[in-house]
Amino acid sequence: QVQLAESGGGLVQAGGSLRLSCAASGRTLNSYAMGWFRQAPGKQRELVADITSGGTTYYTRSVRGRFTISRDNAENTVYLQMNSLKTEDTAVYYCAARRGSLGDYDYWGQGTQVTVSS
Repeated sequence: QVQLAESGGGLVQAGGSLRLSCAASGRTLNSYAMGWFRQAPGKQRELVADITSGGTTYYTRSVRGRFTISRDNAENTVYLQMNSLKTEDTAVYYCAARRGSLGDYDYWGQGTQVTVSS
């Protein structure tokens, strides 16, 4: 079992930055790919970014060039650096771990709220 705990959410003005962290316990993350998802009110959950155990990254188009996913295997932590935030980035952000293919996640965190004000 892998337990995931997100932190770093909050309220920020448009154009600002936040860094989200996802700390894992129970197992090392070395062999897992990790993803960040978000869900805004009334919308479906969407995959924002993903990083494989080898460091290959994926970003949804709306965040490319603004968000950066990274991982520190020694700290068993994954990060999402979010720059140039927009009001449409407002959502609950979740991290997730997968052993399988992109989109097939096995473990989820509880989420952290990100609110971007205009």
